[in-house]
Amino acid sequence: MVNNPPAILLMGPTASGKSALAMEIAARLPVEIVSVDSAQVYRGMNVGTAKPSAADRAAVPHHLLDVIDPTEAYSAARFRDDAIAASLAIAARGRIPLLVGGTMLYFRTLTQGLSDLPAADAGVRAAIDAEATRSGWPSLHAALARVDPETAARLEPNDAQRIQRALEVHRLTGEPMSRLVAARRGTRLPFMPVEVSLLPSDRAALHRRIAQRFESMLAAGLVDEVADLRARYGLDAAMPSMRCVGYRQAWEHLDGAYDRNTLRDRGVFATRQLAKRQLTWLRSWPGTIEFDCLDAHLAGKVLAAIECELERSRESTSGYASRSTP
Repeated sequence: MVNNPPAILLMGPTASGKSALAMEIAARLPVEIVSVDSAQVYRGMNVGTAKPSAADRAAVPHHLLDVIDPTEAYSAARFRDDAIAASLAIAARGRIPLLVGGTMLYFRTLTQGLSDLPAADAGVRAAIDAEATRSGWPSLHAALARVDPETAARLEPNDAQRIQRALEVHRLTGEPMSRLVAARRGTRLPFMPVEVSLLPSDRAALHRRIAQRFESMLAAGLVDEVADLRARYGLDAAMPSMRCVGYRQAWEHLDGAYDRNTLRDRGVFATRQLAKRQLTWLRSWPGTIEFDCLDAHLAGKVLAAIECELERSRESTSGYASRSTP
């Protein structure tokens, strides 16, 4: 990798301030931003994904936003192809790719390559859904723990989408998904990665940010956005786009399952659970430069570290431009 150009990977849980920090980095370094977010790829899903504003997108080029309609599916494999293509084009322009987001599976696929997992099987998924209807997802989580304890250990008992996928993989292959994921294939990232992770020194403070963020989304029209998407695209609740945190709860609210106060509480709780999963990934991620996302001087410290890493790699990399800092 010594001859590869650099790429900055900025990872962190939801509400850790990644997007704002990315814009501060862009004010000092010649970067273009590549979104690493499995929800921001959907067109029309703006409020509930905290998609960058029009002003931010005009100020700094952003990539992998609004890639598909919410009726479509987007895989980690496709993300890897799209992200590498976008990053190579950025480097060819003499700039630095800044990959920003919280979808840790995408980051892992990007940096470690692909695993030999089978394609989705509608029949197997329908059978698993029927079992969940009869006995509940915690029961299926327990079943997963018997055949793939490593995967089960990192999933919540009600994480329906991931439990379903892990059971599906085991039933199709006879192998634990954790073992297949470990046997990765494909080329590594064709860049010299500078990996930065944002971790909160105070979990309660992050929870307060999460609550404020979700309340802001509700005030900005999240429910209206979901109602409009349902009408425009003819969506159903099982589509991956509508299983995203916030969208699932808004959908259930629109269906009359609960009132707006309960929507708020459930949305905040689901977002906290998402952040917990993201932090579990990040704390086991090797080689990152860690920063406290609650630090009042976060931007300056991150920039100093990135600039130091870029300077170290300057003699062995090519294809990017540097900019002196004041």
